[in-house]
Amino acid sequence: MFDQASIARRAPYALALLRIVSGLIFMAHGTQKFLGFPDGERAGAGLAFDSLGAYAGAIELVTGALIALGLFTRPAAFLASGTMAVAYWYAHAPQNFFPVNNGGDAAILYCFVFLYLVFAGPGAWSIDRPQANISAD
Repeated sequence: MFDQASIARRAPYALALLRIVSGLIFMAHGTQKFLGFPDGERAGAGLAFDSLGAYAGAIELVTGALIALGLFTRPAAFLASGTMAVAYWYAHAPQNFFPVNNGGDAAILYCFVFLYLVFAGPGAWSIDRPQANISAD
């Protein structure tokens, strides 16, 4: 039913979609904290740089954009992954043992998606990896 060769040829594009979507959603956390968009509970909260969340917001904004563009993907993903690990252990884990109860499930997911990007690279459609080099690995 599934042609393995056909699926394998499309893997760089699936990886690119994962990178782009996760980068854009991650960046939205930063835009909310620094640009007030989208409006919500944390809108504008990062402007004072008076908490760890503000510094995390700056990292979310910058690394999210870099990851979405596929520019410096591996170092940006490494920093984003570490930021989410710290966010989980400092902000979420002390509230409750279970991620579904402490609100940290997204932080864990971001942490591991970005850690995967450190090793997998950007995939297709990235500034780091021009189209001509997709099959170079």
